[in-house]
Amino acid sequence: MDKLLTLLSQRRGIGLEYTDIWGKTSQTSTESKQAILSAMGYPLDDQDALQSMMAQEDDTFWRTPLDSVYVFRGAHPFQIRIRLPEKDFSHNKFTWHIHLEDGNVKEYSFLLSDCENINTVVLDGVNYREYIALIQQDIPCGYHSLVLLSEYNQEISRTFLIIAPSQCFQPEFTKTESKCWGPSVQLYTLRSERNWGIGDFTDLKQLLREISRLGGDFVGLNPIHALYPANPESCSPYSPSSRRWLNTIYIDVESVPEFYSNSELKSEFEKTDRNLLDGLKHGDWIDYSAVFDLKIKWLKEAFLNADLSALTERGAVFNEFVQRSGESLLQLAAFDALQHTFYSGGLDAWGPPVWPEVYQHFDSPAVQNWIVSHQLEIRFYQYLQWIAFEQLSEAEVLSKALEMKIGVYRDLAVGVSEGSCEIWANKHWYCEKASIGAPPDPLGPQGQNWGLPPLDPNQLKASGFKPFIDLLRANMSGCGALRIDHVMGLKRLWWVPPGESAKKGAYVYYPVEALLAILALESVRHRCMVIGEDLGTVPTEMRTLLKEVGIYSYKVFFFERAEDGGFYSPSHYPYQAMSALTTHDMPTLRGFWHCDDLSLGRELGLYPDEDVLQDLYRERHHVKEAILDSLRWHGVLPDGISDDVSWVGMSTELSHAMQVHMCRGHCALFSTQLEDWLEMDQPVNVPGTSSEYPNWRRKLNRNLDEIFNDPKLIALARKMTDARKNTY
Repeated sequence: MDKLLTLLSQRRGIGLEYTDIWGKTSQTSTESKQAILSAMGYPLDDQDALQSMMAQEDDTFWRTPLDSVYVFRGAHPFQIRIRLPEKDFSHNKFTWHIHLEDGNVKEYSFLLSDCENINTVVLDGVNYREYIALIQQDIPCGYHSLVLLSEYNQEISRTFLIIAPSQCFQPEFTKTESKCWGPSVQLYTLRSERNWGIGDFTDLKQLLREISRLGGDFVGLNPIHALYPANPESCSPYSPSSRRWLNTIYIDVESVPEFYSNSELKSEFEKTDRNLLDGLKHGDWIDYSAVFDLKIKWLKEAFLNADLSALTERGAVFNEFVQRSGESLLQLAAFDALQHTFYSGGLDAWGPPVWPEVYQHFDSPAVQNWIVSHQLEIRFYQYLQWIAFEQLSEAEVLSKALEMKIGVYRDLAVGVSEGSCEIWANKHWYCEKASIGAPPDPLGPQGQNWGLPPLDPNQLKASGFKPFIDLLRANMSGCGALRIDHVMGLKRLWWVPPGESAKKGAYVYYPVEALLAILALESVRHRCMVIGEDLGTVPTEMRTLLKEVGIYSYKVFFFERAEDGGFYSPSHYPYQAMSALTTHDMPTLRGFWHCDDLSLGRELGLYPDEDVLQDLYRERHHVKEAILDSLRWHGVLPDGISDDVSWVGMSTELSHAMQVHMCRGHCALFSTQLEDWLEMDQPVNVPGTSSEYPNWRRKLNRNLDEIFNDPKLIALARKMTDARKNTY
């Protein structure tokens, strides 16, 4: 059984060992392999059934002449693996018909005798051989069909062929190694005098204008994926319902044409809800339920009182959007409408696993019948997505008008939650019994379990990578750059078995070359640069691959340390990277300096014992000493800073010096955090917690008008712009 288990683990891409961030190599336990294989659907408690299942997989593989898809990055020749039975060995001449995306057809003939025979098996007394056939013709980048024909012009098999450029899109400014900066923001944290208690797409437009005025070239966003309108408190942007659609809480209701053109509606709003709105606006923490209830109430009124038939100009645009969006939008709208119905009926309907059984899959007859009888409700949720798409698109158009080098850059989350629409509508793509996470590292000493069921690598390839392609197209729309959260997931993901701690997980490997090729193709087509969040445990070969494909790395100052504990100079960082002082998963600069994160971690029980915590305090002291040494060596340490770090607090001068220091670095992009501009101490998120801390709810402590009328912050931004332009 052990040999069978090892063979199956290798076949399904389960890593037999891994090297952690501290350089220690650990073996994957038998228990972990068994648990993950069980989650993949293998009957490990029945050896006969298991062997039968594996034999069936082998049989299917050898009796299928072509793979489900072939993906290549760069120029020809292209190596195509084909499998043929003995009866076809006598046919020496074969032909490829390559049906190009543009409708043209290329032909290419080859001799089997010229192909390399790499493997042979016998099935039911018949020899099968696997060959490598070369296609020597140049094929344009795109999504094509590949047909294999015999010498008698009979079709043997057909499949998909994806040809990609060698690199992702490189903006014009990178060709001269110019540098730029911008803030990365959690959109919901933005305050303004006009929003409804949460940052919205109009705030984004104001931020773009202000940053552009001060010399910045982008605004980075948290994932703005669709969450749960009927369950607003499930607010983590990294646990979405659908990564293809938008979070409609970011809609600016008062900018919606169906609202602002209806004077009676606006008057009614002023009479009934203006006071409630003022309370939501001035709170320090977001009340998601109240905000969403208020927005949904008035958006529904606007929708119901508008003429959106195909006979009106707005209605025609809306209907075209719905038609173009196809079944994917219908799935999301049906999901949101159903979930609202269940909650209204008193069910704690956080996700399909707790819904009535007949509604637990989109394709069920009950769901399809429900859709037919609830068209108006579904139409409303389609309307919300249309409005969100319009408002986000306006922000991207604005950034282009402002001639920003990048403009909006979006963030792609690594997965969706177990209660998501994506899984509800596409169960066959996912392994619902496992969860994505991370092995132990400095950000999560106990490891992390994110509660996100992983895509099945086999199903991903069998689909021709359709889920991945659709995902990139949706998220590269309306932006100049896309950040891939946990970019290592393109090569491997840490799968946590059901009911186990993250420490008992294992890596499962994905077809990284194919995924990177598709990423390059979509990046070039959308003129969208790609930033890969490559923090944590990253194999060296993955970093090499990312660089080759033109994906920008992510360099966080606090993690860029030499073996002696000193900090690398930002001037020595690679150009092909985005640098940052802090991220949303870290304490703010002030919180880090004053060890507020360690105090909070103690309160939340994040550390196994007091000794570990005291070690972290001592390490933090040494880190701060090393930071001051580095700033002093570079000549950017403000005057009057003591040599004794114990007496040095985080001041405005020190905070600004550190940000300008990073801007003087070599990376193409520098990302700043508005929290650090405002010298805030509370984090927006504490990794490893859920209900223990109010993650994703903390707002900025000043509104946008105040921020961009502050002379000190204006001076900081201009210093940053100057530092990006000069060479040091």
